[in-house]
Amino acid sequence: MQELICATSSVSFNSLPSSPVNHTFYDNTRFTFRFLRNKHIASFPCMRAQQSEATDGSAINIASDDSKVDALDIKESKVKNSQIDIAATQGIKIRRRPPTGPPLHHVGPFEFRLQNEGNTPRNILEEIVWNKDTEVAQMREKKPLGSLKKATDIAAPPRDFIGALKASSEKTGMPALIAEVKKASPSRGVLREDFDPVEIAKAYEKGGAACLSVLTDAKYFQGSFENLEAIRNAGVKCPLLCKEFIVDAWQLYYARAKGADAVLLIAAILQDLDIKYMTKICKMIGLTVLVEVHDENEMDRVLEIDGIQLIGINNRNLETFEVDISNTKKLLEGERGEKIRQKGIIVVGESGLFTPADVAYVQEAGVKAILVGESLVKLEDPTKGIALLFGKDISE
Repeated sequence: MQELICATSSVSFNSLPSSPVNHTFYDNTRFTFRFLRNKHIASFPCMRAQQSEATDGSAINIASDDSKVDALDIKESKVKNSQIDIAATQGIKIRRRPPTGPPLHHVGPFEFRLQNEGNTPRNILEEIVWNKDTEVAQMREKKPLGSLKKATDIAAPPRDFIGALKASSEKTGMPALIAEVKKASPSRGVLREDFDPVEIAKAYEKGGAACLSVLTDAKYFQGSFENLEAIRNAGVKCPLLCKEFIVDAWQLYYARAKGADAVLLIAAILQDLDIKYMTKICKMIGLTVLVEVHDENEMDRVLEIDGIQLIGINNRNLETFEVDISNTKKLLEGERGEKIRQKGIIVVGESGLFTPADVAYVQEAGVKAILVGESLVKLEDPTKGIALLFGKDISE
């Protein structure tokens, strides 16, 4: 298990050394760099960078030639300590992977694995992230990045996610709707037994949705990338957000290859440098980024990152899963709200929106779009559900 943890952790942006790190980027180019850790090598394309220096004075040499790259030998203990330090500094509570492997205890011919704080997830989001880290490592083995890069090169041009939100808001005078195609959730279980993702997507579009969000996590939400691909191939015109737990840059290319126009990045599980790098990669391959925040600390972190155009405020408590829509108003008051307006950032309200009064509340707080799934997908006719949510027909 310990070897597995070391191997999978080497494929993440979090393999970078201690922060801060200075990087120089060049547009419309790419490079491949590799981290060598415990003899496991992982590579992924990003934007071409020059030499970077860590705070301890050590240098990272990144190759400028796509065909020749430097393998960096980074000691596991140093990387792990660096990640813990960075996460603590940025107020990140979700651990990206188990700090320790499950200890083995032998009693005669039997072997026992005992749970402890170091190998047991502290909440559902941490459990999802740990599972996703292993899942992505396995998927990378089956679909190397080179094949995904070719797929993104020939994919249909991405649709204008932000443009669709703005057009809808201007037309209706209400927040634009990102309707979510979601079969289940960890907190609610199965939301709809007769789940047909294509039919639900078409019903959303007919009801006036500006964009669609498609859950692709299989284990916890019973979603799939096949659903995303099927909706795109069915002729649905709404731009599609890939609703996934992104922990590795490889996933960005996979989402784009499957037809996504936008992706979700969750500030609660990604360090600032991860978000910066992934945002730049998304811009390079044509994906819009929606960065999700849950509290004041995450909002402050994201507002300091250049290039952020969409911020989603999730009203659900990550540890208790309780929902309070007043969280949206709290995060948009005072200096934060003013900074958002100055930067021209579109704010998306998420979770806990069931009635026209809920929509009006977050709109008054400063929200320009809302992401809604449960209250719509559970209804027999999601098209009528949208009219009920807004208190009027927004499809015309």
